[in-house]
Amino acid sequence: MTLAHFPADRRMADIRRCAQVLLNLHGEEANRYWRSQMADFSARLSRLGTSAEEVSHQAGLFMNAVQTELQRLFLEEVDQAAVDARA
Repeated sequence: MTLAHFPADRRMADIRRCAQVLLNLHGEEANRYWRSQMADFSARLSRLGTSAEEVSHQAGLFMNAVQTELQRLFLEEVDQAAVDARA
């Protein structure tokens, strides 16, 4: 039986959670957090019998989605700072 996974780039709760944490971490602390998240992500998919190729593909999708969310959050902060400066 073939198991279809919910696409990693559509897991919005996980994406937002990771991005929010990363927004507040810097340097090695951010690197450690990200590596632990990706290790957990990969292990979870591997336990389900996902091929290494598919794990890699899904990890890339997830990484891109988190990066996009980080950019969105950063721009939201910049926009809010501009509004506050005008007030």
